[in-house]
Amino acid sequence: MPLLTVDKACLAFGDAALLDHVDLVVEAREKIALIGRNGAGKSSLMRALAGTAKLDDGSIWRQPGLKAAYVAQEPDFPLDRDVFSTVADGVGGAARLIAEYHACAHAVANGDEAALVRMAELQHQLEAGDGWTLHHKVEQVIARLRLDGSAQVASLSGGGVKRVALARALAGEPDLLLLDEPTNHLDIDAIAWLEELIRAHAGAVVVITHDRAFMDAVATRIVELDRGLLSSFPGSFTAYQQRKADMLAMEAKTNAEFDKFLAQEEVWIRKGVEARRTRNEGRVRRLESLRLQRAARRDRVGEVGFQVERGDQSGQLIAELTDVGKRFGDRWVVRDFSARLIRGDRIGFIGPNGAGKTTLLKLILGELEPDAGSIRRGTKQQIAYFDQFRSVLDPEAMIADVISPGSDYVEIGGTKKHVVGYLGDFLFAPQRARSPVKSLSGGERNRLLLARLFARPANILVLDEPTNDLDVETLELLESLLQDYDGTVFLVSHDRTFLDNVVTQTIASEGDGQWKEYAGGYSDWLRQRPAAGDRPAAREDRREDKPENARADAKAPAGRTVKLGFNEKRELEALPGKIAALEAEQATLQQQLADPDVYKNRGSEVVTMNARLEAIDEELLNLLERWELLEKKAAG
Repeated sequence: MPLLTVDKACLAFGDAALLDHVDLVVEAREKIALIGRNGAGKSSLMRALAGTAKLDDGSIWRQPGLKAAYVAQEPDFPLDRDVFSTVADGVGGAARLIAEYHACAHAVANGDEAALVRMAELQHQLEAGDGWTLHHKVEQVIARLRLDGSAQVASLSGGGVKRVALARALAGEPDLLLLDEPTNHLDIDAIAWLEELIRAHAGAVVVITHDRAFMDAVATRIVELDRGLLSSFPGSFTAYQQRKADMLAMEAKTNAEFDKFLAQEEVWIRKGVEARRTRNEGRVRRLESLRLQRAARRDRVGEVGFQVERGDQSGQLIAELTDVGKRFGDRWVVRDFSARLIRGDRIGFIGPNGAGKTTLLKLILGELEPDAGSIRRGTKQQIAYFDQFRSVLDPEAMIADVISPGSDYVEIGGTKKHVVGYLGDFLFAPQRARSPVKSLSGGERNRLLLARLFARPANILVLDEPTNDLDVETLELLESLLQDYDGTVFLVSHDRTFLDNVVTQTIASEGDGQWKEYAGGYSDWLRQRPAAGDRPAAREDRREDKPENARADAKAPAGRTVKLGFNEKRELEALPGKIAALEAEQATLQQQLADPDVYKNRGSEVVTMNARLEAIDEELLNLLERWELLEKKAAG
């Protein structure tokens, strides 16, 4: 029996139908990822499922007694209370008693004997209403989400507030958990923790997200909201991508055939007077029907047109850091970090919230000076920032003025372009150019920030959490642009797929102010990073007591350094050539198998070719694994 059923739901804002007679069934224990472009209506549908918003038409049936919990993008509860009281709201009517009892217990523990009388009264009321079970649930979920019940919610970071919202929802043990962009403001470790939580949740989950790795980890079904309609795709996000590509190709082909036929009929109806006098009335009625079908068809909105206004080329050196350290009070955020960064590097920063990613980035760019060590910076640097907090956006400003204040034109690649046309490249309709920024959704504000960023000449792009709220298509287009960008990119992100697809090297927090540089993206860092037991343990700082030779000794790896033997060195040198030869043979075979003439004239060889292709795949895999092993050994 389904938990929830949506039947012929309709919802519109202005002329745009966000939901156009859509149906949806949510079964018990399902984990559904709801996706779609920014502004498609996902959050509106989610609010309707939660019962906090109404449909224009259609109905939503909920299983009798269904317990549903909704976690919005932004906190929908007051922040001026402690964590325990806020989470206790999730258990319903007994929340006030539980929160007051908890407060009295703290008061008594602090020596307030007057609170004892009230505590006894509350204890009696809780016993009468099975409140102790609920009290235990609240304590359990707070411990599970690693929260401090006595802390004030307002004092927490964005990720901490998100944890409180999740705890509040989970405290009532809902049958249906509705999550709107839950990974925003969470670091990579917290996202991995959330994946485990969702997989282990006994009820059903519907989650709005654009995090592709997250969807692959938790979703049993992908539901896409596209042009007012819902489409369901069983399985992971990766499986959805292939099926969606096939669907769009088929849709484009069908629409092209329809448009060609309609054009032919339009030519026929416009023939001379004699043809019109003898025309077939049935054919005229069919043409009128075709016109109505074409008018009703909702074409897919165009893609975002990213183009960076590149500045003058910077110097070859971006920054050279030697034994750099930075502290705030007694806490070292960066210690003994050395790196050489050159033009064209695309560098990702990985670390938990509060580890110091932004501090290290500011040191590299010269916005902060180190407390220890030295930094040599390059020349001719033009820097453009993407700020995750959108602090540069004035909510009252017009959208067009954000891009080009005081002018109707913006210069891109040496060519002047009208600001309305430029905004159109970022999917903003012409009539919205004079709308205030405050009218935009979170995803639209991020698109506007990107439009502003790319309208300014820059040879260094600094992107601080650019992926929040962006839909999957925009993410993929941004990835493509950054891959082709010939300047330098600094990227702070918790989107693992985005990091894998963009960065060439990673600077990761090792804890206790230690940072280390790794080749490749997130997945490469996972493979290369030391095991938890091998990471440097937290220690008190003794920088002032260190002699110079002790510092040099500290950098040497503990134990004996493993070096390559003579034969292994020769093997490592030969591996790139072997791999290149196999890849060339692989490409030749694939090209031959794609040729229809091969099947006609050399059919007997096809089986042998396919077998060789499989063998090459296996050989390449073995060689690449061996290469990685020898490279690690060579690096000690």
